[in-house]
Amino acid sequence: MVQGFAFDPFPGVDRLVERMFAAAGSPTATAMDLYRSGDHYVLHLDLPGIDPGTLDASVDGSTLTITAQRSLRTDEDVEWLLRERPTGTFTRRLALGDDVDTTNIAATYQDGVLTVTLPVTEATTPRKIAIAGEGSPVPNGPAAEAKAISHPATS
Repeated sequence: MVQGFAFDPFPGVDRLVERMFAAAGSPTATAMDLYRSGDHYVLHLDLPGIDPGTLDASVDGSTLTITAQRSLRTDEDVEWLLRERPTGTFTRRLALGDDVDTTNIAATYQDGVLTVTLPVTEATTPRKIAIAGEGSPVPNGPAAEAKAISHPATS
């Protein structure tokens, strides 16, 4: 499971920090969607206008780190009238749960959106368990072998 944090002990602080960094021209957090679909999680991260060669995704232990960079336009003879698009290096870190198969993570970047597919380990994939009862056949395996053991008759 990918772990998120819903509790915010300091409401409003994030917005204040974002405004302070935005005023200084530093990048702010990018929009992200995360959901589970069957045997994998899917993460979509908006990264419009980044330099594709700077995009990097890595896993260290149970932490997924995504970094990218957006450069400032360097056209000569430009007088900025308004500049709201942040520039610089963007970094996003996610704590991954034990159920993510970190050796098979895949990523694609298309139309300004990074899509990361995080497969769920087989051991944690939901599955049905067969239940044997009176009148129903006992499946092969340890339970069947236990029933097949004959007990000596008592007198």
